[in-house]
Amino acid sequence: MHYLQKICAHAALLSISLLVAGASQAGESAQAVVPTDRALKLSDTLTQGPLKDRLQSCATHSFYPTDFSIAHRGAPLGYPEHSREGYIAAAEQGAGVIECDVTFTKDLELVCRHSQCDLATTTNILQTSLASKCSAPFRPAIGEQPASATCCTSDISLAEFKTLCARPDRSNSQAENVEEYLAPLRSPVVSEPLACGTLMTHAQSIELINALGRTFTPELKRPMVDMPFAPGFTQAAYADKLLAEYRAAGIDPTKVFPQSFNPEDIWHWIENHPDFADQAVWLDARGRMPGFQPSEADFQALRARGLNIIAPPMPMLLTLNDAGEIVPSLYARLAKSAGLEIITWTFEAGDPTDANNWLYAPISGAMTGEGQMLQALHVLAKDVGVRGVFSDWPGTVTYYANCLAQ
Repeated sequence: MHYLQKICAHAALLSISLLVAGASQAGESAQAVVPTDRALKLSDTLTQGPLKDRLQSCATHSFYPTDFSIAHRGAPLGYPEHSREGYIAAAEQGAGVIECDVTFTKDLELVCRHSQCDLATTTNILQTSLASKCSAPFRPAIGEQPASATCCTSDISLAEFKTLCARPDRSNSQAENVEEYLAPLRSPVVSEPLACGTLMTHAQSIELINALGRTFTPELKRPMVDMPFAPGFTQAAYADKLLAEYRAAGIDPTKVFPQSFNPEDIWHWIENHPDFADQAVWLDARGRMPGFQPSEADFQALRARGLNIIAPPMPMLLTLNDAGEIVPSLYARLAKSAGLEIITWTFEAGDPTDANNWLYAPISGAMTGEGQMLQALHVLAKDVGVRGVFSDWPGTVTYYANCLAQ
């Protein structure tokens, strides 16, 4: 390894160590956690080598919360996303940061949902009288036309939203009726998935995550309705309302990492909310656009405008070298060179050996087994130097971060 690479690798692992140590000194977060045995089982299928040996040597160690482990919608590999139960599971697995994707109801109240119009598959709304309020009612599969329904938070009031159950985001496109449409979760980590999870408002998520002693990363979701949705409820007002709920709860702004895919939301926060500006996170998905090429000038311009943290998906950060080894991409190198901190997504989302899983497409040649995603995680931490990783099962990242920091 080149001398400079060794310095960068040491710095990356030191940052993980500091994140683990810092979390272990923060009130309730100092309590040991149980990241589950999934990481250990995955390491069994990892190619033989130092990383496998190191991960397996940590089986009996104590584990602590770490901000390197970010709960993506809670713990959706085993629990309904954005449910109270999923958030608690994520904290128990050691996630130091927990996400609430934020959207709004018909009466302009903020709630946690991955998409404004995902209620048909992430809740039981189609099995209730509220199905009549859905933007598009359930339609069974007919020929090559898949089964579908569109139910939005903006179709119902907050009081109505609270009557629903959270359920795993799974559906059967060939369904002939609602019961068939709501396909059960086949979880590799939970033997009996929760049938009725507790939905969360944004304010409730703040209260819960704060009580759990964790840090916040709310994402302002793209409205699926025309804005302004109501008089005065513009995109800017929507972005302001998200931050206002943290102020109302008395949360220290330095514990909040507001995110958005929309760069205009980021610039709005940076220019109008200086107490939150340093932690604003731009979710950069430009790598999925045909022809996108990263440039030093682009990243320097982002930094000059006040952006500190950028969050691209994993495939924008990883590639294979001529020897077939996983290495940082040009994007990763340029972003770090410009002084940007990096968060990435989403670990534990789908099968890494599946040729159709876009999250591992640039490194598919190295994904010879499910455990090989731990090698990808190792490169993200050691060589790219990311500050955190979103995961659908945070315990795996918690285990890695604690193990490599010891």
